[in-house]
Amino acid sequence: MTARSWVLDRRVDRADLLHRPWPDEGHRRERRVAICRVAGGPGLVLGSTQLLPDGAVGALPPAFRRESGGGAVLVAPGAQVWMDLWLPRDDPLFEDDVVRAASWLGRAWAVALGALGIGPDRVALHEGPLQETAWSRTVCFAGLGPGEVTVDGRKLLGLAQRRTSSGARFHTMAPLRWEPIPLVSALERAGLLPAGALPGVVADVADRATGLRAVLGLGSLPGDDDLIAAVEEALLESLPEYAPRSP
Repeated sequence: MTARSWVLDRRVDRADLLHRPWPDEGHRRERRVAICRVAGGPGLVLGSTQLLPDGAVGALPPAFRRESGGGAVLVAPGAQVWMDLWLPRDDPLFEDDVVRAASWLGRAWAVALGALGIGPDRVALHEGPLQETAWSRTVCFAGLGPGEVTVDGRKLLGLAQRRTSSGARFHTMAPLRWEPIPLVSALERAGLLPAGALPGVVADVADRATGLRAVLGLGSLPGDDDLIAAVEEALLESLPEYAPRSP
């Protein structure tokens, strides 16, 4: 196996469309990285095993399931840094062990955070099995999975993977601001929380995660779009053997 460069995709679409199978069959022998930007309104993204109760289709924001596992996240335009990556099964970075499979990607995020000024003493890569909490099967950022990254002890990077006979797709996402109330409220409206559970869930998950603005010590400046672009660039430069090619 030889090192490969990355094919860079820039994708702007509705959140549900950004979660459809990618890349297409004709490009699954190539190492790919996608910078994803949400267009339109917010979306409640559920893990592959989360099921909406009957009658929940009218819940706001629109809810849908991704192919990878884990708990729910809430995405919206200008609210997160979202990068997906695809590795063919014969790629040197591909790892059969699901716990170790995303370590290289978590390390790339850690390097990128360092380039943005976050000291290594603040950043930790989780390389062990899933650490569950009371609500981690419901709320993604309530637990800690393999390859995910914490800053000052709080989860910053959410990571999920979908593995097939062709390769592995990794979803990675870090919020600009960790605001659990909108997410937990959406889960309540969708019927995914027991009645009356909202205050307890918010209290439980509030201190388990953080956002990019908090860890970087930023107030209102720079603007969200400029911050997202800066983090995206740092991430691209941190990828192993990064030498982007156009699609």
